[in-house]
Amino acid sequence: MKQRRCINIGLMGLGVVGGGVARILPQKASSMASQIGFPLVIKRVLVRDLKKPRAVSVPSDLLTTDAKDILDDPDIDVVIEVIGGESPAHDYILAALNKGKHVVTANKEVMAKHGPELLAVAKEKGVDVLYEASVGGGIPIIAPFKHDLTANKITAIHAIINGTTNYILTKMAKENLDFGAALEEAKALGYAEADPTNDIEGYDAAYKLAILATLAFGQTVRPADIHCEGITRLAARDFRYARELGYTIKLVAIAKEVEGTIEARVHPAFLPEGLLLAKVDGVFNAIYVEGDLVGKVLFYGQGAGALPTSSAIVADVIEVASDITAGVGNRWRSKQSAGMPIRPMSSVETRYYLRMIVDDRAGVLAQIASSLGRNSISIASCIQKEANASAKTAEIVIMTHLAREAGMQKALGELRELSTVKEIGNFVRVEGMG
Repeated sequence: MKQRRCINIGLMGLGVVGGGVARILPQKASSMASQIGFPLVIKRVLVRDLKKPRAVSVPSDLLTTDAKDILDDPDIDVVIEVIGGESPAHDYILAALNKGKHVVTANKEVMAKHGPELLAVAKEKGVDVLYEASVGGGIPIIAPFKHDLTANKITAIHAIINGTTNYILTKMAKENLDFGAALEEAKALGYAEADPTNDIEGYDAAYKLAILATLAFGQTVRPADIHCEGITRLAARDFRYARELGYTIKLVAIAKEVEGTIEARVHPAFLPEGLLLAKVDGVFNAIYVEGDLVGKVLFYGQGAGALPTSSAIVADVIEVASDITAGVGNRWRSKQSAGMPIRPMSSVETRYYLRMIVDDRAGVLAQIASSLGRNSISIASCIQKEANASAKTAEIVIMTHLAREAGMQKALGELRELSTVKEIGNFVRVEGMG
């Protein structure tokens, strides 16, 4: 057996995050070598286009467009995957593990959809898959779930885990912008992709919640298990009314244990202004965790960007490289079971905000209250906000007491059939986190 002189790395992807990793590893080479015992050396870098101009300088002889140059190289110890997306990233990660290589990834979609299977392969092969950067960018959250919080029975997670939507909602709240204008500003600043669908429809947050819920509850939670709604229905007036009522609006990812089931959902929500989570603005992320021993803890920081995400990736690389130096294989034993079913969204109970345009005449509120009452929904308050004299309509805002989702959806269907209800402008769930 030849004597080890370094730990070789294959880097897959040289975009914003990959470029950050390629810049940080040489910059911190000396301190990391002292910490690990061997230098970390980037041996190969997988890119799509060899001739593309890049923000980071990488020797041209390291670049390749063929993944096999990394996967089939027996001297490469660690593969860093920052390509993103499900395919071909999933195939590359699986191939690397089967070749006995450790993997560090920032890929939330792959880990959300295939994480348990990949972790099982890693265990079988005696290597690790580390994925701290897949949720929350530079916020340490995966490691606390795997180590620091393992003595706890986790009861709930409430999180803001998509910086793009949080930036858009912050601009809508503070500058009275409509959704379209706030989205265009986010694109101009580089906070939103040219195609922002994954962010604004809530899919990105659902991937991340699936990862967190799987860790928290010790059983596999898939993205398909998570009720998911985006932010496109929100209007500037919803934020004005929320503020008047003492709330702010956030895209919230929620996973909690309720009556022996796992409730998992992503959607916009009214949050009381006094909550710490309600004060998380801009591109920042926060994960609020409740455990039986630790109580309530909040993890907060930058949820995206080259440096925060690269920080998490490099930390994972240092951990796995230290294990290689110590001759330690796969150390983490995931506890996966199928003990709790996923709670159907129809059984979820929250309060609701309703905004409607109705005929401005006597008896309309009685019809609405009757429809809500038939579906076991009690009105907490009803306020007329604006009237249109020429159209003889009025805009009303209703806040309900705690109600079941199935009843609310049935009531919404009935309200849409009423001739006196011209439009249901919006309905938003209200979360107290109590």
